[in-house]
Amino acid sequence: MKFLVVVDMQVDFISGSLGSQMAQDIVANVVEKVRNFDGVVIFTRDTHQADYLHTQEGTNLPVPHCIQGTSGWEICPELQPYATNVIDKVTFGSVELPKVIASFRQPIEEIQLCGLCTDICVISNAMIVKASFPEVKVSVDAQCCAGVTVESHNNALNAMRAVQIEIK
Repeated sequence: MKFLVVVDMQVDFISGSLGSQMAQDIVANVVEKVRNFDGVVIFTRDTHQADYLHTQEGTNLPVPHCIQGTSGWEICPELQPYATNVIDKVTFGSVELPKVIASFRQPIEEIQLCGLCTDICVISNAMIVKASFPEVKVSVDAQCCAGVTVESHNNALNAMRAVQIEIK
C-alpha cells in the first residue's frame, strides 16, 4: 500500500499570516499529485489554540497562525475536497502519523510526503516516518514543497537525503 502525506497545506501557510509566494506556487502541483495518487492520502494540519503566543513555539515565532477554528487553520480550498483523512498536530511533526499509517494493517510499499514548510514540518514528519518505518521507501516531492526560504528548503532536502529519504 502506498501513502501520501500532505503536510500543512493550510491557508495561513499559503496566503495567510505566514503565507509566501513560494507556498502559493506549489498549490497546483500538490493538487495534481493528490488527484492522481493511487493510494491513501493523509493530511496533517498544524493546530494551535488562542494562547499560542504563550507557548514555547509562540515565543520563538510570535506570529499567530493556524488557530483552531479560524479560516487560516483550514486546508486550502483547492485541496479540501481530498482532505478526508486529517491529523491535527500541535507541533512540527506528528507522533500520531505512524500510528495512523500502521492502522491500515497492510504492507507499506512507500510513504511519500509533500507540503509546507519543507524546512520545518515536512522534514519533521519525514524523519518521524523514516524512524518509524526504517525499511520502507520514504520520499519527498521537492516540486510539491516550499520552505521558509529557498536556502532553508534546499538545506532540508539535503538533510533528508542524508538519512536515506529519497528526494524526487
